[in-house]
Order: sequence, then C-alpha cells, then structure tokens
Amino acid sequence: MANARSRGFKIDPILLSILLATTIAGVFSITAAAVFSFALLSKMVERMVSLSVGIMLSTSLLHALPEAFDSKADPRSLFGTLLAGLLCFFMLEKLAILRHSHHHEGDGHHHAHGHDAREAGKAGWMILIGDGMHNFTDGILIAAAFLANPQLGLVTGLAIIAHEIPQEIGDFIVLLNAGFTRTRAYVFNLLCSLMAVAGGLLGYFTLDRASGLIPYVLVFAASGFIYIAVSDLMPQMQRRATVRESVPQVLLIGAGVLIVLFLTGGHRA
Repeated sequence: MANARSRGFKIDPILLSILLATTIAGVFSITAAAVFSFALLSKMVERMVSLSVGIMLSTSLLHALPEAFDSKADPRSLFGTLLAGLLCFFMLEKLAILRHSHHHEGDGHHHAHGHDAREAGKAGWMILIGDGMHNFTDGILIAAAFLANPQLGLVTGLAIIAHEIPQEIGDFIVLLNAGFTRTRAYVFNLLCSLMAVAGGLLGYFTLDRASGLIPYVLVFAASGFIYIAVSDLMPQMQRRATVRESVPQVLLIGAGVLIVLFLTGGHRA
C-alpha cells in the first residue's frame, strides 16, 4: 500500500495526484456532458455507453479486485463486501425507480401548470444534492485507489469519468426541464462535481490512518462498477440487436479494455 504522509512543507505526490484526479474528473465529465447535451449528439452518448462498459469492467475485474485480494484482508470478508455492495446498489436503484414511478404515475387528477413547474424545480435541486453526494463518494473511491496503487488510481478515475458523462447528460436534461438556463445548469453541476475533491481529501487523511479499510473500499467500488455495467449499461446496448449496431458496441467495449491495459502497461495494478 502506498505511504501517504506529508513531510514539512512538501506536498505528498499521492495527495497531489488525488487532488488532480478528482478535479479533472469532475471538470472534464461535466464539460463533456454539457457539450453533448447542448449539441444533442445522441450517437456520441450511445457510443460512450459501450466504451464505459469496457473501462468499468476491466478496471474492476483486472485491477481493483485483484489489488484488494492481494492484501492481507480475509477473502471471505472481501466476498461478503462484494455481495453487500451489489445488493446495496440494487436497493438504491430500486428506491430511485420507485420514487420516479410514484412521481409520474397517473393519479386521476389534473395538476395546474404551476404545480408541475414547482415539482420540476424540486427535481432539479434534488438532482444537484444527489449528484453532490455521489461525487463526494467518487472522491473517496479515487483516494482509496491511489493509496493502494497509483496506476489503480489512474484507471479508477478514468472509469468514473467514463460513467459520469452519460449520467451527467441525463442530469443536464432534468435541470433544463426544471427551468435552469444552460449557464446556470453548467455552473451548479460544476460546483457539485467539486465535492469529489472534498471526498478525495477525506479519503486521503482517513484511509491513510486506517489502511486496512482500503481493500474493502476497493471491493465496494468494484461492486458499483460491475453492477452499473451489467445491470444498467449492457441492457441498454441489448435493445439495439442489429449487426450494424452490435459490431461498434463490441469494438468499443474492447477499446475500453485496451485503454485500461495501456494505461497500466498491460500489467495488473
């Protein structure tokens, strides 16, 4: 595990890497999502989904999980964490779906335009709050990855960016529907993305003093990547079953895997 302590006035390279990774991940994903959203480049978004699958699965299965299981942590406990993580993400998604269905289901009543506008506005602010918490957690995961291995931190940051862009595009659409201007939606989303920096700082100072927790954080992060890729992204890709659509999907998944292997020199982190 990497030793992450500052000495004197020198900035620890690991801390600097975490700060750069969380900042770049936030700014780049928000800016890319804004460009795609405002330009309505739907084809680019679809392609990003396929690339994300390759990056997220290879980061989890070739790097995060092997790194965690190479530690002194009990394998049974790590598998238990993986199971708990998968079930946790399933429940979070289930709650989100139930809430969405409850808000949109027909109740036999006509709502005034003002009511709908207020509901849309509330949805916009809830998206921002949820996004901020999500980015804060991403920052902790990036910190854990860098503390375990700098290469793992790099590919984890890349995996988060790849997943965040399609997700942030959806958030932009909700914010615009809630009455936010393009500039306001971008600024507020950008501010929320900086919560990743706060999460990175917390992860750095907390996990450095409790390094035994790092393998479990890595496994939990991997469970999130695997669940998102297998449960959310891949089913989206299966809706387009033609050969013309399938070939680019497979090639882009492979490209995602190759990107991760290239960034890590073809070796396990």
